Amino acid sequence: MEKPKLPGEGVGFERIRRITGYLVGTTDRWNNAKRAEERDRVKHQVNVKE
Repeated sequence: MEKPKLPGEGVGFERIRRITGYLVGTTDRWNNAKRAEERDRVKHQVNVKE
């Protein structure tokens, strides 16, 4: 018997960041201040158990 799939399982996910109120996928068009803000942020790790 096959294990049922969870909602969203197998769906690709691209990282999305929120800087100064805007959701963005890439940082290639950011100015130096926004890049510095992102660099200085505390990074959190999410562990997913399967």
